Amino acid sequence: KEKVAIASSFSAEDVILIDMACKIAKEKNLQQPRIFTLDTGRLNQETYDVMDKIRKKYDIVIEVYFPDYNEVEDMVKKFGFNLFYESLELRKLCCKIRKVNPLNRVMKTLDAWICGLRKEQSLTRLEVKQIEEEERIIDGIKRKIIKINPLVDWTESEIWKYIKENDVPYNTLYDRGYTSIGCAPCTRLTKKIEDIRAGRWWWEDPDKKECGLHKR
Repeated sequence: KEKVAIASSFSAEDVILIDMACKIAKEKNLQQPRIFTLDTGRLNQETYDVMDKIRKKYDIVIEVYFPDYNEVEDMVKKFGFNLFYESLELRKLCCKIRKVNPLNRVMKTLDAWICGLRKEQSLTRLEVKQIEEEERIIDGIKRKIIKINPLVDWTESEIWKYIKENDVPYNTLYDRGYTSIGCAPCTRLTKKIEDIRAGRWWWEDPDKKECGLHKR
């Protein structure tokens, strides 16, 4: 199996990466890019809609990783359905079970992953570099994995210019005023004066707004 993959939440940035990778593969007669996504079980319908649009437009296989149902059942039994609103610790627990643990399953198969992170997105991403080396502990074993962020210096206007000019399918929640899209209960509309990721975990301090997928 290919040891490099694109991680996609089907954000505006991620659909651009898929479009670019598929075009390069076709131009150079290479195999399809490896693409994976994490389905937390709490996504918006619009996110599933764009997943299918992308899958059909580019005729690609998307690897979907779900959380362990035993972990989800135990968490909900102990802390309820909306535990993420109650404390930072419980929100991070939910993210760990629904996102980080499934990601670690993928990471066992990778030497590098490609992400759509941009410096402009939030305070927590100002120091993101185009190529980074991460240390991750997976099943008790420390591993070094390369992270590639091709769009790190792109601006919001450049993102949407590319999408429009290349007719790339995107999540229609953006048309309704969303600027960053995650799980449905943890994402809200943003105001023009707010930063791009202000609608994510909006009840928390700006410097806490990461789910654990991206080591900072």
